[in-house]
Amino acid sequence: MGIEIERKFLLAGDGWRASVIRSVRMAQGYINDMAALRDGRQNASVRVRIAGDAAFLNLKSREAGHTRQEFDYPIPVADAEALLALCVGGRIDKLRHYVGHGGHTWEVDEFAGDNAGLLVAELELACADEAFDRPAWLGREVTDETRWYNLALAERPYSRWNAQEKN
Repeated sequence: MGIEIERKFLLAGDGWRASVIRSVRMAQGYINDMAALRDGRQNASVRVRIAGDAAFLNLKSREAGHTRQEFDYPIPVADAEALLALCVGGRIDKLRHYVGHGGHTWEVDEFAGDNAGLLVAELELACADEAFDRPAWLGREVTDETRWYNLALAERPYSRWNAQEKN
């Protein structure tokens, strides 16, 4: 069993672009929806992702916050394409930028489609209290706010948020 310890932040600037190591296009969808987790009918999100020329089936426990159980399995791209057609809610399209800073690799997601205009930075840590250097381009932390989770964005995309919700 894998444990994911991840912190999520909004961005306060574009300074990260100068430190991009590589970028990968991603398309992902969810077999279940946010309501199933919110209502307690399911205890994990089930995601299908195509990242470049690889594909994965991923399950994450429903806990909000920075620590969750995570299971990630490679699958054939053709299977992922078929599974994406079965997904509920909207599809998430994004360009993931891997950004080096302070001895860590940050993942900056630049969303497209119905979530265009949204930029989110994530950092995976080895333990919940691991110290990390906060880059100047990092904004407000949104780790504990479920509306910023990809599953929630598939259900209610950023393009449907009002100005107050985007802050």
